[in-house]
Amino acid sequence: MYRHLLVPLDDSALTVFSVGRAVEFARARGAKVTFLHARADYGSTSVAALERVLAPQAFNDGVAGASRGILAKAQVAAQAAGVPCDGVVVTSDRPYEAIVDTARVRGCDLIFMASHGRRGLKSLMLGSQTQKVLQNTTIPVLVSSVGANAHDEEIPVPLATIIDEHRSIAAVVRGLERVVGTLRESNEPPPFRLLDAMLYYIKAFPEALHHPKEEAYLFARLRKRTSEFGETLAELERQHEEGHDVVAELERALASYKANPGDGLPAFAAAVERFATTQWAHMNLENKVILPAAQKHLATEDWAAIGEAFASNGDPRFAVDNDDEFRMLYTQILNLVPGEVVR
Repeated sequence: MYRHLLVPLDDSALTVFSVGRAVEFARARGAKVTFLHARADYGSTSVAALERVLAPQAFNDGVAGASRGILAKAQVAAQAAGVPCDGVVVTSDRPYEAIVDTARVRGCDLIFMASHGRRGLKSLMLGSQTQKVLQNTTIPVLVSSVGANAHDEEIPVPLATIIDEHRSIAAVVRGLERVVGTLRESNEPPPFRLLDAMLYYIKAFPEALHHPKEEAYLFARLRKRTSEFGETLAELERQHEEGHDVVAELERALASYKANPGDGLPAFAAAVERFATTQWAHMNLENKVILPAAQKHLATEDWAAIGEAFASNGDPRFAVDNDDEFRMLYTQILNLVPGEVVR
């Protein structure tokens, strides 16, 4: 029945849940998804007025905001499920108007929104933006509720954190592939500062932080609850070890490319292709086998330990853990990657 969904996104935890549900809803119906992020008009604020003169780069970062990063994570989730999608960024201080107008202009036949789910009389209360969309559009609106408490949610909060981290990593990998594709098709000088930032992110976040935490907490807890996935977990750990070599190869290829920009692209592109291929296979195995298994077998106390570990500075063994730093770096990288986001 529905062929084109508009899915509004913000930077809240709700987005992790709503993206998965929207993508599955669209996949089951063969529908397309347009993801929308309505960002505030940063340029009109008093802070921006000062930054425009005193700190132009900070002003540019503020104007760009986190929109590209938010949309990129949603888009990799849709692409992984084989759902056609695009992304739209609208500058508006009235999100409901942006949602209603974009759905109409883009020809969407359903607006898919998330709202906190509550019990009893509180279930009649929706978020203010959702209420305003319902009041101002003639397009059908599907409100997907997310439980107000962690115990009410279909997906434990720590699992949602892991899913969100997977999407962030996937967005950077996809961005790296896009940069290589652009370089192959143009005569533009290589964006080495961007490539350096991407490689730093890959080494510092998934390689040094995310993967070790998976092994120390998620994998270890799942092994204690069931022996059914022992071989798969061993394979994933082997892939983690192999990943160090693949990333080292990528680092060497980038160094060679920087030393010889005229002829270094083919070798660098081959290293990127190998790295991306291993990452997609690895995340696909985790997302389709291990994460559903964890959701089925792990107990509340398991998720509590995993949640604490994946929170900022949750384990003293991971001294480089800094969520804010990695979120900022992720946002800056995605703002620089060539993309197809419509504004």
